[in-house]
Amino acid sequence: MDLARDHRPERRSGIREILREKIRFCHPKRNAWVGYIICMDGIRYYYSGDSDATKEAKTVDCDVAFIPIGGTYTTNARDAAEWVNAIKPAVVVPVHYGSIVGKLQDADVFKERVSDDIQVVIKITGE
Repeated sequence: MDLARDHRPERRSGIREILREKIRFCHPKRNAWVGYIICMDGIRYYYSGDSDATKEAKTVDCDVAFIPIGGTYTTNARDAAEWVNAIKPAVVVPVHYGSIVGKLQDADVFKERVSDDIQVVIKITGE
């Protein structure tokens, strides 16, 4: 399967090697927007950008995922939970909700539907 990945190791300050993968299956496909996987210290961080839960997005291999749940320009909380359950990261951070789009309660809907073996880290709260 061709996920149109761009693998380019980058060195930063001589401290560590960072591998960046550009992934081209984000929403809407006609805009050719991308998500990224950043590999650092053996951990794969996936930042999906303004993505939908496409068939291709459900094949991402990562340890930590930043997934949108707002539902206006991105996938909604229910579909995002299904997406996360498919890719099975150790940790997921829901993003793109509770401000311009989506509601703060979307995080609760998302967390309820994510598998118990995946840690959900909620960074935006109503407090």
